[in-house]
Amino acid sequence: MTLRHKFGLPALALALALSLALAACGGRYRPVSDFPVTIGRPYTVRGVTYTPAAAPAYDALGLAGWYGNESGGRTANGEKFRVKAITGAHTTLPLPSYVEVTSLATGRTILVRVNDRGPFARGRIVDLSRGAAELLGIRAAGTAAVRVRRVDPPERDRARLRDGKAAAARPDATAADLAALRDRWRTDAR
Repeated sequence: MTLRHKFGLPALALALALSLALAACGGRYRPVSDFPVTIGRPYTVRGVTYTPAAAPAYDALGLAGWYGNESGGRTANGEKFRVKAITGAHTTLPLPSYVEVTSLATGRTILVRVNDRGPFARGRIVDLSRGAAELLGIRAAGTAAVRVRRVDPPERDRARLRDGKAAAARPDATAADLAALRDRWRTDAR
C-alpha cells in the first residue's frame, strides 16, 4: 500500500508542503543577517525585568564575561551560536547591534556584533563569545572591566562579523582616554 492510498492525497500534499517549507527555512536557525533589527518586549530572568530599547547613544562601563560552551545553540535572534565568531550578548540592546568593547586594563578595543541576550550575572554588562574574549585578551581572566559603546560601523566590518571573522582593527584607547575611563569606573563602582 502506498502513502497515497493509506493517508490520502491531501495528507500527502500537506507533508510535501511542510517538507519544502522546512527546507526553505534552512532548518531551525535564522540566517545571519542584520535585518530585521529587533528590539523586543520586556522580559524577566531570575526576578529581574529587562526592557529592550533602541539606545543609539549607549555607552557604559561594567564587567564583561565570556561564554563558549553553547556552541551550536540558538541565539536570542535565532542565529546559530558560533563560539569562535566575534559576537556578544546584551540584556537590552537591539538584536543585532554593533558595539566597541574596550578593556580598561589594556585599552584594547574590538568591534563586536551583539546577537544574543544576557548576561544575567550581577554586575556584568556584556558577555562575549570565546572568539571575542580571546581577541580582547580577557579569556584567561574570565571577566574584565570594559567600556561598551554602541557604534554604526562600515558595511565591510559588518560583513566580516556576520561571517564570523574579526572586523578591521580598531584604535586602542589613548593613555589619556584610558585614565579617564578608569577614573569613571572607580567613581561608578563606589
